Amino acid sequence: MLEIVLATRNKDKVKEIKRILTHLKVKILSIGDFPNMPGVEEDRKTLRGNAIKKAKETAKYTNKISLADDSGLQVYALNRKPGVTSARFAGKDCNYKDNNKKLLKLMKNKKNRKALFKCVMAITVPKGKTKTVTGTIIGTISTKSRGKHGFGYDPVFIVPQYNKTFAELGLSIKNKISHRAKALQKIRKILQEMT
Repeated sequence: MLEIVLATRNKDKVKEIKRILTHLKVKILSIGDFPNMPGVEEDRKTLRGNAIKKAKETAKYTNKISLADDSGLQVYALNRKPGVTSARFAGKDCNYKDNNKKLLKLMKNKKNRKALFKCVMAITVPKGKTKTVTGTIIGTISTKSRGKHGFGYDPVFIVPQYNKTFAELGLSIKNKISHRAKALQKIRKILQEMT
């Protein structure tokens, strides 16, 4: 059976990716299965750059096919910020709640609430090629946190066709329409060709 390593320590991401990639004949591991692997510094200026770096370094260390994701929320009224710094928007040791609080504060009097969620995934074969795919979804930023499901910016990102945040929609809908779900549908095809 094909083994792939998810190049992340984020347990929420691991859960979500495993859920979306069910029914594929692959064994999914994560960096958590390689406790001695050093951390990868996300120092690239783009989501694509960070995803490629994480995938390549993880494949090199584990000698297994590696899948990395870098996702970012781009808010139009904030000049496309937080973007590549989405995970650490409120500071180095911040959590999801801190990030959402900062975003809502910055958006307090903004009329244009349009936002784009973007996910870039890179898949690397050890000593081989790296392929990247992208998934996006356009929505708006809510005026307050809403809903109890998901993680990250899910409580503040409204999906227009439902007029609900990802956190209100729940996982079964989110995992079909989100930026990460769209990228993973493309990854699924690449993995099917490998198995």
